[in-house]
Amino acid sequence: MSEARAIKTKIKKEKEQVYRKPLIKRRKPNRSVAGDFFLYLFLILVAVVMVFPIVYAVSSALKPLDELFKFPPTVFPQHPTLDNFSDLFVTMGKSWVTFSRYLFNTVFITAVGTAGHLIIASMGAFVLAKYEFPGNQVFFKIVTVAMMFTGYVTQIPNYLILNKLGWIDTYWAIIIPAFASPMGLFLMKQFMEGLPTSLIEAAKIDGANEWRVFSGIVMPNVKPAWMTLIIFSVQALWNNRASTFIYSEERKTLVFAMQQIQGGGIARTGQGAAVLVVLMAVPIVIFIFSESQILETMASSGLKD
Repeated sequence: MSEARAIKTKIKKEKEQVYRKPLIKRRKPNRSVAGDFFLYLFLILVAVVMVFPIVYAVSSALKPLDELFKFPPTVFPQHPTLDNFSDLFVTMGKSWVTFSRYLFNTVFITAVGTAGHLIIASMGAFVLAKYEFPGNQVFFKIVTVAMMFTGYVTQIPNYLILNKLGWIDTYWAIIIPAFASPMGLFLMKQFMEGLPTSLIEAAKIDGANEWRVFSGIVMPNVKPAWMTLIIFSVQALWNNRASTFIYSEERKTLVFAMQQIQGGGIARTGQGAAVLVVLMAVPIVIFIFSESQILETMASSGLKD
């Protein structure tokens, strides 16, 4: 008992030292004023190049129809208007399936698919990263190889399997394959391998069970990984047309319905520009909010044994 108590005390002290570790002093850069000027100038140019497509898309959505066909084209609208958005919702309202139904389908598939992918990938990565069992490395190699195959290669096998299960033309035809995406498992495992094993051992000595260790210690310490996974998963599911597996109009996604409007010809060019802004708004907003949380936790995510 005394030896076990001594080990427990030692692990607690090591854990306290990890969290009390002083912050590394910021090293002053060895650059001249001219070097700083050109560095910031380069960063500004890169930022302008990256933000220009978003600005141009929003500006196009605010242009009246005559300005959209103006040559040479202008970046900013001379007479901004919201007519493109109002026309878009009028067109969507004339469909026998309501706009709210398309929106519900997309939100439901995105939310459930992302949550399931995050939970399953995290639990599988925890086992692969922190436990040794026969076939551990072989299984991870299979996951790594699976990342090499694109959706075009696996589309036919996926369809055959989902058809046998009777999930064609249901939400599960999109949600269940999202659970098994190898990218999430790979990403989470790589982050969890950097988590100090001493924290897990200390929690087990304190009496925490496996679920408590996973939910209370592992997941909070790999927050940058699962926030990044959420961004990727939301972007993939939100932009999924689902036209291959879902045939009923009342189950189709918002992306599919709006892309049909984009293909309506020259008269719907303005509505097409509005469609682009609506579709890209959600992933961008989620990325902005997630980015701040990733930056806040990145400093404490690099602990290693």
